[in-house]
Amino acid sequence: MNLLKNGLAALLILLLASCSERRPAEAQAQTGPLTRSTAGPAPTNMQGLATATFAGGCFWCTEEIFEELKGVQAVVSGYSGGKEANPTYEEVGSGQTGHAESVEIYYDPKQISFATLVDVFFRAAHDPTTLNRQGPDAGRQYRSIAFYRTPSEKKIIEDAISRVNASKQYSSPIVTQVVPFQRFWPAEGYHQGYFRLHPGEGYVQSVSTPKVEKFRHKFPQLLRKPL
Repeated sequence: MNLLKNGLAALLILLLASCSERRPAEAQAQTGPLTRSTAGPAPTNMQGLATATFAGGCFWCTEEIFEELKGVQAVVSGYSGGKEANPTYEEVGSGQTGHAESVEIYYDPKQISFATLVDVFFRAAHDPTTLNRQGPDAGRQYRSIAFYRTPSEKKIIEDAISRVNASKQYSSPIVTQVVPFQRFWPAEGYHQGYFRLHPGEGYVQSVSTPKVEKFRHKFPQLLRKPL
């Protein structure tokens, strides 16, 4: 009986932690004051800035990781990789669109390079070896994608894949798609800065926070101070 109870409890925890079952916090009762998010919209003045786009599972976590890097001016959560215009969270979450949850990163290349962003993406931002899956989240909307805008960026991504595969950091080879960037659609406002706005939310505590902490431990030299 105890084994049965323990098994049911473990299954319940997994279901509660699933990103595919998460409900936006605006639809949940809040039990405490919200913290201030550092997330903002895309910069209106792009002078001196460059843009990078990645998909690596739930954007609540990926957004926070790239926000914490020195030289990154803003990160926006959204959808990319599909042909549908103006997709909604529900549509993308159904797995019926071609989009994946993605982040668009606006950065100063004088302070941080595209190669460094790619390195963080492959080595600490997500698991690039799981096909259409990140942890408890399954479906094409959670697939790993590295988008490139120039032939130089494509080579940087491909070189990084070869290097990480050769390092044997992961027990399986990288399955990340390397595709030309087409279009990015910002997600609904309640998704922006979600990690900091809702630190007590179940999915954030059980899935996002461990991933962010792992990144901080791996790349302490790249962290902005203060966060």
